[in-house]
Amino acid sequence: MARVTRGSAAKEQAAQSPAIATEQNPQLSSPPDTPDKLPVKISKLVSTQKKASTAKALSITPNSARKRSRVRIKDEDDDINELPHNLGKFPQLSPSEENLDSEPPAKKSRTSVPKKIVTPKIESVQDVIDKATGIADSPAKKSKKTNNYGVVSGTTPYPDWPHPTHEECEEVTRLLSSVHGEVKAPEVVPPPSLEVTGCGEVPSVLDALIRTLLSAATTGTNSRRAFQGLVKRFGILEEGIGKGSVDWNKVRLADQKEVFEAIKSGGLADSKSKYMKGILQMVWEENQDRKAKLAASSESVAGSTNEPQEEKDAEISKAENNVLSLDHYHLLSTDEAFKELTKFPGIGAKTASCVTLFCLQRPSFAVDTHVFRLCQWLGWVPPPGHPALLPPGKKGKLGQPTRDRTYAHCEVRIPDHLKYPLHQLFIKHGKTCPRCRANTSETYGDWKKGCVIDHLVKRTGVRKGDDASPVKGADVMKARRQAKQKVWEHENESESSDLSDLGSDEEEATLSAEEDEDFV
Repeated sequence: MARVTRGSAAKEQAAQSPAIATEQNPQLSSPPDTPDKLPVKISKLVSTQKKASTAKALSITPNSARKRSRVRIKDEDDDINELPHNLGKFPQLSPSEENLDSEPPAKKSRTSVPKKIVTPKIESVQDVIDKATGIADSPAKKSKKTNNYGVVSGTTPYPDWPHPTHEECEEVTRLLSSVHGEVKAPEVVPPPSLEVTGCGEVPSVLDALIRTLLSAATTGTNSRRAFQGLVKRFGILEEGIGKGSVDWNKVRLADQKEVFEAIKSGGLADSKSKYMKGILQMVWEENQDRKAKLAASSESVAGSTNEPQEEKDAEISKAENNVLSLDHYHLLSTDEAFKELTKFPGIGAKTASCVTLFCLQRPSFAVDTHVFRLCQWLGWVPPPGHPALLPPGKKGKLGQPTRDRTYAHCEVRIPDHLKYPLHQLFIKHGKTCPRCRANTSETYGDWKKGCVIDHLVKRTGVRKGDDASPVKGADVMKARRQAKQKVWEHENESESSDLSDLGSDEEEATLSAEEDEDFV
C-alpha cells in the first residue's frame, strides 16, 4: 500500500474541490465570503491564495506582501481627500459640484446668516501641494511708501507757532528784493535744456521729476554731468512735449547697471539709478492703466473730467507708443498732485514741491538747505527744544524742526503769491550773502558788508572759523559724505536705501568751497 503523506492528501482534497481551486482573485474592497468550515489544510491553502492575489494586485512579491501584511489598507470610511505625506487635504467642492451619489457633507457650523452660501475658491491639486510644501511662488508685492513726511494737506505740524505772519513774509520779500532784484514766476515754462538739469522748471512733468531727482544731494555741476550722461547713452525725444529731453522709455528698458554707468559722475548713482528705474516702471504701468480706462470711457480716471477729448486721444496714443508721461498731473489739484508725486521711490517732500512749483506752476514753498537755514534764523519755525515742536496734547522728548515739517508749516503760513519769489530769494541770498552763507563767520573778509535782514535773523550753529582745529584731508571727505547722506535722508525718510557708496574721494575732491556750501 502506497504511503499517503499529508501533502498528497491536501492535493487530493484540492482536486475534489474545484470551486475553491479555480476561485478568482478577490477584490480588496469587497472580498468574497469565506465558507463557514473548511478543513485545516484547505483553510491554509485559501489563505495562501488570497495573499498571492493581493500581492499581485499591488505588484509586489508574496514575501513583500507577508512583510506588509500589518499595514492597514484604507477602506471606504477613510478620508479620500487626505493628501500623501501629511500635506493636508484637497479643497472641498461646492455643494453644486458634488456627486449626487456621494454621502452628505458633514454638519456645517452655524453662521450669522444661515441662508448665505459662500462658494470657496477651488484650487488645483498641484496648487494645494505647492502651498503645503512651501514651493509655490508668492506674487511679488510692490513696496508702497507710507510715510507722509510729517505733511498733512492744509495743516501745520506747529499749530501753536504764530510765525511767519503775512506781514513778516511781505517785509522779508521787500528787503531781499531790494538786494537781489524782484522775482516773478514765469508765465510760460521754458523749454528743456540739455546743459542744465535745474529743479523741475521744464514743461514735461516726468522730465521735471527725474531732473530734480538727479539734482538732489549734489551740486549743479555734478547733476549736469549725470543728465548729459543719460542724453549721450539713451538719446533724446525728437517731438512732442518732451522734445529735447531723454527718451525715458529706453531708460526704463535698460539694465540698472547701464543707467548707473550713465549717471555715475553725478554722485549717489547706485541709489538714484535704482530709484529712476522704479519711477519709470511705475509711470509706464500708470500710463497703460489710464489708456485702458480712457479707451473704455471710464469716469474713474483721475482728472479725466477736466480733460478735453483731443487730449485724451493724445494720452492714449502716447501710451500705445510707450512714450512715458505724467502730464495728466496738470489736471489734478495741488494737493492731489503732491500726493501722487511722493508715491514714487526716492521722491520726498522737497522734490515734489519743486515739481509742483516750477513745472505745474502751483503755489508751493519748496524747502532746500538754504531755505531751511534762513527759516530757522528768521524764527519762522520753533527753535530746537521748544514745546511747540510737539503736537497739542502730546508729551515726549523735545526735538528740533525738520525740513519737511518746515515745508508743511510754511506752506500754511506763507501767502500763495509770495511762495515762488521767497523760495528763489532765499536760495540766492543763502548762497551769496557774506553773513548768511553756510560757510562763513565774522572772520570772513566780506562780513563787514552786512546783511539786509541782519536785524531779523538770529544765526545759530557752528560757523566757519569757530572751530579751533578745522578738519582737513580725509575728515573733510567724511564730513561731506555725511552731509550728503543727511540731505538724501531728508528726501527719502520712508525709503530704506543703501547709502554706503556715496561716491569716490576723487569725485568729492572736485567740489569747490562754493559748491560745498549746499551740503553744510
